[in-house]
Amino acid sequence: MDRKIPDFAGTWKMKSSENFDELLKALGVNMMLRKIAVAAASKPSVEITQDGETMSIRTSTSIRTTNVSFTVGEPFSESTVDGRPCTSYPRWETENKISCEQVLQKGEGPKTSWTREITNDGELILTMSANEVVCTRVYLRE
Repeated sequence: MDRKIPDFAGTWKMKSSENFDELLKALGVNMMLRKIAVAAASKPSVEITQDGETMSIRTSTSIRTTNVSFTVGEPFSESTVDGRPCTSYPRWETENKISCEQVLQKGEGPKTSWTREITNDGELILTMSANEVVCTRVYLRE
């Protein structure tokens, strides 16, 4: 396949976030934990390293750091935003956009997924969804 793979690598700072609290609500996170999560997640630092279609994403907030590594097209294990183990299925949705469906490894819960897209002006747009609720976060490369 000869397609050009977009460059997600770098350190990213969040520029804007909408609907994060609503997303946590849709996931059933209680109010106290939501307040802590929203505060902590207001200034995440995201570092992405990339080797072709294999990516490692490290997201650091004041309360925790998560690391996830995957290759587009191959299922992998991660946790949903609210910490439940799931199997994720990343695929190219468009030339510059990865979409990833998450399937809970056990139990029931909202249908969750995320996308990451590099825009033409170099922003990284992360969307996270739980059922019908979509949270959109825009990042700028440092």
